[in-house]
Amino acid sequence: MSIFKGGVALVTGAASGIGRATAISFARERCLRLVLADRDADKLKDTQKTINDMSKNQNQNIQVIAIPTDISKEKEIENLYNTTIEKFGRVDYVVNGAGVLSNNKRSHESTIEEFDLINNVNYRGCWLSSRAAIRQMLKQEPLPTHDGRPGARGSIVNVASQLGVVGRPAAPAYCGSKAAVISMTRCDAIDYSKDLIRVNAVCGYPPPVNRAPLMYCCDADLPK
Repeated sequence: MSIFKGGVALVTGAASGIGRATAISFARERCLRLVLADRDADKLKDTQKTINDMSKNQNQNIQVIAIPTDISKEKEIENLYNTTIEKFGRVDYVVNGAGVLSNNKRSHESTIEEFDLINNVNYRGCWLSSRAAIRQMLKQEPLPTHDGRPGARGSIVNVASQLGVVGRPAAPAYCGSKAAVISMTRCDAIDYSKDLIRVNAVCGYPPPVNRAPLMYCCDADLPK
């Protein structure tokens, strides 16, 4: 993989699980400008502190900002990207890692509110973030790479799931939301390759392998 010199990385779901691990990996790979987003402000600060401590230990000047964000809300996504551009001027890597996992319910047992919560975060939120990223990447010039290969305007990775491909009992809304992310990723990859924007998805396995506390939808998450 080519690494953009001076690239800016933005990670959603950075408070825990895959998102947190991804953000820390960016810092280890010496990405010096990082933006962290999650709805859990306290745990997001923990990730920020971990990266700041790494920066000191490695004698690097890693600039990392944490922006509490509900990715299902368009205004909060707009604030996330506007703040990123105001601070760093561009965004080169985006990892859409935020997501929720449904309770074990079959379709006839599920409510509209549960269905909407899962899809608003997993699919709508991923699409909102990807759209904002693409709009910015189209405006910016490609950065040089560390190995001399042709640069790109940006790279987006959407965290999907194997369950977007194969399905699982008692998880119709979750499986459907991840299938939507996979299909969206395919379309965006085709549409924006000519613009030097890479769009990919990774299909990991759900908890307990990649357990993240915010991945569970419970009654407390539902609108009152």
